[in-house]
Amino acid sequence: MSELAELAVRLRGFAQAREWEQFHTPKNLVMALAGEVGELVAEFQWLTPAEAENPDPDTMARVRAELGDVTGYLVRLADVLGVDLIAAAHVKLDESERRYPPELYRGSARKAPPLPSCADEDTAPSGRVGYMP
Repeated sequence: MSELAELAVRLRGFAQAREWEQFHTPKNLVMALAGEVGELVAEFQWLTPAEAENPDPDTMARVRAELGDVTGYLVRLADVLGVDLIAAAHVKLDESERRYPPELYRGSARKAPPLPSCADEDTAPSGRVGYMP
């Protein structure tokens, strides 16, 4: 079992032991995730670029804690929805590699035109990216 799968099992057990599954709906988990991302953003909000690249130990401890919260909610959301996070990330990276060929985008921050929707292709086995039946 991967470390990510182990974390998902542990988070699921944490919720089950407290009978919190009723609260762990996709909507609630997304809202909690957004809140935690906001707390992570707040840690960097007023830092200079140099401070953000090399946070002091206290800031780094808070950033580490917020990243833990973000990761926990993201993994829990994926577990509830049956999404394989690693597979979904690989699909998105494959898309980005096609969309941003290095010979055209090296050193550039410009946005590429959108690719055709995967849902329109015959290659989409289901309508959900990284879906685990």
